[in-house]
Amino acid sequence: MNAYLLLANGMVFAGQSVGAEGVTVGEVVFATGMVGFQETLTDPSYYGQIITQTYPLIGNYGMNKDDMESDKIWARGYIVREACQTPSNWRCEETLDSFLKKNNTIGIEGIDTRHLTRIIRESGVMNGAILTTFDPADPANKAETDKLLEEIRAYAVTDAVKSVTCAEPEVYNEKGETHIVLMHYGCKRNIIRCLVKRGCKVTVMPAFATAEEVAALDPDGIMLSNGPGDPAEPVEVIENLKHIFELNIPTFGICLGHQLSALAAGAKTMKLKYGHRGANQPVTDFESGRTFITSQNHGYAVVGDELPAEMGEVAQVNANDGTCEGIKYKKWNCFTVQFHPEANGGPKDTEFLFDRFLNNVKAAKKEAR
Repeated sequence: MNAYLLLANGMVFAGQSVGAEGVTVGEVVFATGMVGFQETLTDPSYYGQIITQTYPLIGNYGMNKDDMESDKIWARGYIVREACQTPSNWRCEETLDSFLKKNNTIGIEGIDTRHLTRIIRESGVMNGAILTTFDPADPANKAETDKLLEEIRAYAVTDAVKSVTCAEPEVYNEKGETHIVLMHYGCKRNIIRCLVKRGCKVTVMPAFATAEEVAALDPDGIMLSNGPGDPAEPVEVIENLKHIFELNIPTFGICLGHQLSALAAGAKTMKLKYGHRGANQPVTDFESGRTFITSQNHGYAVVGDELPAEMGEVAQVNANDGTCEGIKYKKWNCFTVQFHPEANGGPKDTEFLFDRFLNNVKAAKKEAR
C-alpha cells in the first residue's frame, strides 16, 4: 500500500505503508541511533512525535517483549528508509511491521530519510502527517490536502506529562535495602532496572504526587525521570518539586527531571532547533575534564546562564553546541543530567552516575544516624 508524508511546509514524500493504515499528525523529529529502535518506539519521551530513523535499515533484529521501555508505543508515527521483513536474532519474536500494527501505529518506508533529516536540520522540527488514505500531491485531492495542512500546522504537543505518567504508585523489588522514590514524568523501565540491580526498592510515583505524599513513604533517595513535552507546561509539577527539594532527600534527575529541577530553581528552558535525539551526543564534564558519549532524547534545553548562582552551577555541557547537560545544586542535595545514563540501545559510559547517586544516599543515611 502507498503511504505519504506531508510536511507543514507542503512538501510531500511518497513511500510504502508499514504498520497501521490511516492518518496520523505529529511533530516530525529525527533520531540517529543505529540500534535500539524498540526502546525508541516505546520511550514515553516521544509522546506526540513522529520519529524519523536516520539509520537506513530498521528492524533487522526484530522485536521482543523484553526490550520494551513501557507498555506501548507512544510515538504518533514512524519513518524509516527500509523496514526489515526478515529479522535475524535468537531473541526475535516479531517483525517491526507486525509490532507497529499491534500498537496501531502508522509508519512509512521507502522515502529518502537523509533528505528529510537535512530539511529538519536546516528548518528545525516541523509538524507533519503520515497517511495512507489519499495522495496529497495529486491536484484532485487539493481540498483534502488543504484541510489536512490546517490540522498539521495547528498541531501542538500538550498535556504530555499528564498523558504518560502512571495512575497509581507501583513498587518494584519490595525487599530492596535502599528505598528510592521515582517520580514518573514519562519513566523508562531501564531506570527502574538500573536501581533494582543495585539492590534498591523502587516506588514509582505519579508525576503530580505532592511532597507530603513523597515524605510519607520515608524514602532514602528520590529520582526524577525523563519525559515528554515542553518542560515549562506542567506548572503544578514544578511547584511540587520546590517542596520536594525542601525535604533534603538526596535527588537525581534525568532529562525532563533535569529541566523541571532547573525551572524550580529559577532558571529558564528553551526549545532547540532540532533537538538531541540519538546515541552519539558528546558531553564534557567540567570536574573530570572527560567527554562522554551519551544517549539523548530531548527537544528543549536548560539555559545555563539563567540558573541563579546561589542555587547551583552547570556541571556538564554538550561538546557540539555548548548547551547545558548537567547541574550540581548548592542549595539542594541534588544533581541532574540532560542525557540518559540508563540508556538501553545506547552507550553505557555514564551509568556510573547511578552509583554516584546511591553514594550520596548512603552518605545522607550515615549522617542521619
